[in-house]
Amino acid sequence: MSKKFALVGAAGYIAPRHMKAIRETGNELVAAYDKNDSVGIIDSYFPEADFFTEFERFDRHLEKLRRRNNQIDYLSICSPNYLHDSHIRFGLRLHADVICEKPLVLNPWNIDALREIEAETGKKVNSILQLRLHPRVLEMKEKLRAEAPKKKVDVDLVYITSRGKWYYTSWKGDHLKSGGIATNIGVHFYDLLGFLFGSVEQNIVHVQTHDRVAGFLELERARVRYFLSINENTLPDEVRATGKKTYRSLTFDGQEFEFSEGFGDLHTVSYRQILEGHGFGLDDVRMSIETVHQIRNASPVGLIGDYHPFAAKPLSPHPFEQ
Repeated sequence: MSKKFALVGAAGYIAPRHMKAIRETGNELVAAYDKNDSVGIIDSYFPEADFFTEFERFDRHLEKLRRRNNQIDYLSICSPNYLHDSHIRFGLRLHADVICEKPLVLNPWNIDALREIEAETGKKVNSILQLRLHPRVLEMKEKLRAEAPKKKVDVDLVYITSRGKWYYTSWKGDHLKSGGIATNIGVHFYDLLGFLFGSVEQNIVHVQTHDRVAGFLELERARVRYFLSINENTLPDEVRATGKKTYRSLTFDGQEFEFSEGFGDLHTVSYRQILEGHGFGLDDVRMSIETVHQIRNASPVGLIGDYHPFAAKPLSPHPFEQ
């Protein structure tokens, strides 16, 4: 029997992947909300879905469905990071299970509060942690389990995804709303590393500015140097020469771990797992949320100790302060 879904954040970049997953799992989107009305993509998936640009009317509509015994089964959340916690609570209080994009919340204590509401309502919060479902990641996890390396793996992570001035005008450029660079573009990688190598034992930040963060993580089974950036000028020269705006490198003991392909269907795979009762819940996100919270609030130590070489790249002024 198909399930009824509602969606918050229908105009966002990631929302179409959720709509596609809802359709490909044989379910129905009955209502969607976004304060922006550039949501023509809905026509490609669920043209009959009711759409609202005012949250109050969206709330009233879903409550009306509930009182008519036609309530939604799931609320999918693709809203800005700082609204996730509130929208998750909204879904649970509608007596719906919730599926939420990354980061689930910005602060570790939000997880504890959500657990109480889960207990009160009997409903579950599910997080999209699609990298855990990537075939190459699952292969690597099995390889690490089988080989059980005697020493910690040396990991180097670089992720640079260029962003223009618009980024600083949007909520993404406000660290109180996005959680900052580590949270906004890095939380999936921290979750991936924890999934493969265990919990964090040491968390050092070397550099943290408006457009980058670099640091060192000691995990149970790995030593990680990382560099994350939204500044095009931090791209390697050979990458810039090709005109590319994004660069990602993840090495384990000097060997590149390649998983660029295979992302297209991971949201659908995630939805299938959730619908079967095996979604990633509050306990699964705790390590990555604690990690990015610690990074966000850390005082950078500078270029001392075991830092990633990219951390030494020249700093850039904030585009609105030049």
